[in-house]
Amino acid sequence: MASAAEQLAANFNFGVIAKATDLKKRIWFTLGALIIYRLGTWIPLPGVDPQVLGDLFKQSGSGMLGMFDMLAGGALSRMTIFALNIMPYISASIILQLMTSVVPTLEAIKKEGEAGRKKINQYTRYLTVAIALLQAFGIAVGLESMTSSRGSAVMMDNHMLFRFTTVVTLTGGTLFLMWLGEQITARGIGQGISMIIMAGIVAELPSAISNTLELGRTGALPALVIILILVMSVAVIAFIVYMERAQRRIIVQYPKRQVGNKMFGGESSHLPLKVNTAGVIPPIFASSILLMPVTIAQFASQGGGGGDWMTSFTALMGRGQPLYIATYLAFIVFFSFFYTAVVFNPADTAENLKKYGGFIPGIRPGKNTADYLDFVLTRLTVVGAAYLSALSILPELLIAKWSVPFYFGGTSLLIVVTVTLDTVAQIQSHLLAHQYEGLIKKSRLRGRR
Repeated sequence: MASAAEQLAANFNFGVIAKATDLKKRIWFTLGALIIYRLGTWIPLPGVDPQVLGDLFKQSGSGMLGMFDMLAGGALSRMTIFALNIMPYISASIILQLMTSVVPTLEAIKKEGEAGRKKINQYTRYLTVAIALLQAFGIAVGLESMTSSRGSAVMMDNHMLFRFTTVVTLTGGTLFLMWLGEQITARGIGQGISMIIMAGIVAELPSAISNTLELGRTGALPALVIILILVMSVAVIAFIVYMERAQRRIIVQYPKRQVGNKMFGGESSHLPLKVNTAGVIPPIFASSILLMPVTIAQFASQGGGGGDWMTSFTALMGRGQPLYIATYLAFIVFFSFFYTAVVFNPADTAENLKKYGGFIPGIRPGKNTADYLDFVLTRLTVVGAAYLSALSILPELLIAKWSVPFYFGGTSLLIVVTVTLDTVAQIQSHLLAHQYEGLIKKSRLRGRR
């Protein structure tokens, strides 16, 4: 199986994709869905002056506010119908996953298989609506009090109708993106939510490159620094690919067994444990937890509301501030361990190995195997959390030193590279299935003769 996959990857070309009809439909569906998403990021929110809002973002579009705008594909700085993006859905997913580990009722529902998964997804959707309503109302109140440096109001009309339309529009935009992401996962290529976030980052990359070159032209950024940033970006991408492919292979031995006159088994396999089992989830989860409170606080403080404490909170959570960096890193480390525990259960793996007669050489089956797997996984997660933390701190250093856009930071590159690798892997698996289908059809035709 592995050699066939490697051969197919080596022969990967557009001619093969053209023959795979189902894969072609999935790719076109994904591209169409992402185009619809990008069109929505340019439809402005009713009643908001986009020019005044753009001036405000030029003055304070840094720190968590700038990162949220990066994950939203520029929709927040333009205050469009997709300004909340998919973040309320991610926040709801985090809360439900935490609750399934704490609340026995939800844990029992999760263990019901497909039916339980559907119930959890339904609860996640309900919670997404509640979070989106709350965040949309906070943004509406913040927009009402915001004014630019010239004294111009961001909101064209100040009345209750603006709050109602803002809440309904932003909530509806988030629910549409949630539905769109589910459709991409089911009928397209890749994981829908991740594809939407990646599409927003990639779409804003040309603008980020243009702004960086403009800084170099005006002398605000030395040419040597620009070259250094480009070289560093390539090096970071190579490092991300290396770390995402890195794994610890644990040898698993299967005993020999005799069936009739034949001897079966006795072969050895391996159990691959990735260094970064959590993938891109921890930075996205950490961002979604921190982004909206800070964003609403910045909106309110810019309009003179919220008092001195909100202004102080906004300053402490600003670009390069120790409190912001420490909080962000703490969430990344926490979600690295939490999500790894969610996707890989050493006890279940040890039980499955024991059930099928497999064992790790030198380790007794059962609890000893589970403890050994947990020990190895914990050490790998420490390395993975340190790797994710270093990538997440990189944009803060670049921004604090040279005001480089977030799009050249480690978090954005991590999302783009990881989602691209997963998408390519899915395309290769579809091509492999298409190749096998062709071989099966040929063998059936030959058999009929």
